[in-house]
Amino acid sequence: MGKGNGCVPSKNGPLVTVSDTNPIPIPIPIPDQLKSKAGEISRNLRIFIVYYSMYGHVDLLAKRMKKGVDSVDGVEGVLFKVPETLPLETLEQMRVPVKDDGVPVISVEEMVEADGFLFGFPTRYGSMAAQMKSFFDSTIVLCQDQRLAGIPAGFFVSTGTQGGGQETTALTAVSVLAYHGMVYVPIGYTFGSEMSNLESIRGGSPYGAGVFSGNGSRPLSSIELDLAHHQGKYMATLLKQRSLPR
Repeated sequence: MGKGNGCVPSKNGPLVTVSDTNPIPIPIPIPDQLKSKAGEISRNLRIFIVYYSMYGHVDLLAKRMKKGVDSVDGVEGVLFKVPETLPLETLEQMRVPVKDDGVPVISVEEMVEADGFLFGFPTRYGSMAAQMKSFFDSTIVLCQDQRLAGIPAGFFVSTGTQGGGQETTALTAVSVLAYHGMVYVPIGYTFGSEMSNLESIRGGSPYGAGVFSGNGSRPLSSIELDLAHHQGKYMATLLKQRSLPR
């Protein structure tokens, strides 16, 4: 990818092409392991909520988003973190709180087990934090064979200020989905009138849920948490509807 050629097809794997006999699964494929003999869904659909959180804001959004996913019958949210790339000494100097809540670190190969994704990350200079970028870079092995093609995915973010990249962070991350052939699912204005409420400060946009973290100490507002719950429920509902046999 560093040479500017995108996801170069692997020499050791099949090249995914579009034809009458080998169509790309659009918009959402139903994995064989989900189907019973009657063609019905045989297990819960799983949305992997994969995130990086430095001061805990994205972590709280992710956990509230999981509640939204789990509120839809037949769909479950699974929390995963991406690997930290900063040394412990640096994190201590930045006064980053120690995280030990039992959320596992995801591996690249585990990605193919998801039926949908919700990716969360803080903003750095208007785009995703380096930790998340590093993880996405490591998924080149999946990109080469288009193993995530057709899977729906959404974003949620954290920024320090109102002009810190609530929309640009999600928008620039869409390029990752494009190379994988994944289906981007924004929330639009489905949250209702709160999306246009100017009486209170809140993160989030039509691109996905969000939070303003300030200097890292600002608590999440109830609206920001409700928006995260809504996005989880919205994605789960959409995934379930499009995965039912037609």
